[in-house]
Amino acid sequence: MAPARTVEPPVKAPTPKGSGPAVKGPSLPPAKTMVVHSADGTRLHTEVFGPARGYPIVLAHGITCSLRVWHEQINELSRDFRVIAYDHRGHGRSGVPGPKSYSLDHLAADLDAVLAATLRPGERAVIAGHSMGGIAISAWADRFRHRVAERADAVALINTTTGDLLDKIRLLRVPGMFRAARISAAAGMIRALGGAPLVYGTQPGSMRFLQMMAVGADADPSITNFLHDLFAATPAAGRGAWARVLVEEMGPKVHIDLSGLTVPALVIGGTKDRLLPMCQARKIAESVPNLVELVEMPGGHCAPLEHPADVNDHLRRLALASTEASRISS
Repeated sequence: MAPARTVEPPVKAPTPKGSGPAVKGPSLPPAKTMVVHSADGTRLHTEVFGPARGYPIVLAHGITCSLRVWHEQINELSRDFRVIAYDHRGHGRSGVPGPKSYSLDHLAADLDAVLAATLRPGERAVIAGHSMGGIAISAWADRFRHRVAERADAVALINTTTGDLLDKIRLLRVPGMFRAARISAAAGMIRALGGAPLVYGTQPGSMRFLQMMAVGADADPSITNFLHDLFAATPAAGRGAWARVLVEEMGPKVHIDLSGLTVPALVIGGTKDRLLPMCQARKIAESVPNLVELVEMPGGHCAPLEHPADVNDHLRRLALASTEASRISS
């Protein structure tokens, strides 16, 4: 396994050189909008940025967000690459199906549908997923093993997990001897907060929870504000359904099988991530068949926003390595 590399924490909140604060709002470059339909007919809002013939990078966001959470990556990487981002079902501008239409199977099928609709025949991409987006990649590689080498050159798994979600969560300070109670309390909290009806941008309770859950203590407050806006704008039905899936399908001692994820895999974790701690990233790094690198970034659960320049650099290098490998093989 490749050794872990630690990114040194910045002196102040992460800001890319030559730009303003890490969160500049939801502004995105011009895009081609596509409506993709998953296997069950659910509409998946998809946007394609950058040069039409550029090498593709596919982005899958986390729970209670939308494709706009990747705005730092889209704005930077679409200058040179074709960046494809989509909203999960129950999020953003995608459809909100009934409560029985949410599962890891649906999560995997949705990613597969986006890849089929946006990649040309024989074309492969770097596929990056943050949090639930990383779960989507792992579930896709497990359920669509025959598609992995066909559609992916490499993957990036960022602040994510393959299972045992509730046992590792660090939101509650409960002694180890009360492990069962801690797991039960974490499950109840995620269920309740995931499906709670919110008035857009006005819930201080949810803001405090989001700050504790999603970002590191040193993160720019604008990051928390932006994430809260995305959280509040996500339909309660979608938030609640996906919270239930994560609680019920990512339970104790259950992990997605990564043996089918045979392409090069970059794994990024956060040293102060309370939701999916660094031990989750290490577990993934030990399990993937073809680890490129395990990167430990300071901060919380949202490396793409807390450390956009570093995440962009890693994705760029992964894409350039993939294009070089394709050129040599051809």
